Amino acid sequence: MESFQLKFLQYVIDHRILCFGDFVLKSGRKSPYFFNAGLFNTGEKLSFLADCYADMVMHSGLEFDVIFGPAYKGIPLASATATALARNHQIDKPYSFNRKEKKAHGEGGNLVGADLKGKALIIDDVITAGTAIREAAKIIKDNDAILGGMLFAMDRQEKSPSGISTIQEIKKDFNVPVLSIITLEEIIKFLVVANDPDLQKHLKNIEAYQEQYGV
Repeated sequence: MESFQLKFLQYVIDHRILCFGDFVLKSGRKSPYFFNAGLFNTGEKLSFLADCYADMVMHSGLEFDVIFGPAYKGIPLASATATALARNHQIDKPYSFNRKEKKAHGEGGNLVGADLKGKALIIDDVITAGTAIREAAKIIKDNDAILGGMLFAMDRQEKSPSGISTIQEIKKDFNVPVLSIITLEEIIKFLVVANDPDLQKHLKNIEAYQEQYGV
């Protein structure tokens, strides 16, 4: 695991963005952990998250021309990541995002920011059913750009009804890199070596959950 991933895990645990216990997910599954990306809700927290996105971009070596943030959650993530890449790595990339509804006045259309052209990197917080990501991919295609990759904060690595994860389905359908700052596997690795009994007591339940639902 990279140093920025370790730092990310410690941060989300300390700020209770990643919590351990008993949670019922939207899918109806009972989970021993819950990752609430909506709690990156201050300037400092969003800046930290953007730094981690930028670190993952640099670590992956992914090549792209423009960052795309799907409305609505992806909008601040795309703009903050573009800022972090420029501030921390001297890489100045344009960014773009969409409106949910087309604007009928002014410049019109449903895109804001830079032109969507070349290879586009989608940035969002988490992926569930993949509906929003498929919509974003269509927007990119409709603007004659190329989908170059996707980047998320976390991958739960859970099987969908098809027997593979949503991210595996996305990789298969679009044939592009799909990156995450952390995965369930990395959470488990973190807990294994954690020198904290309060954290390690959750390890058995999370491993059992991975055994039942993991890919």
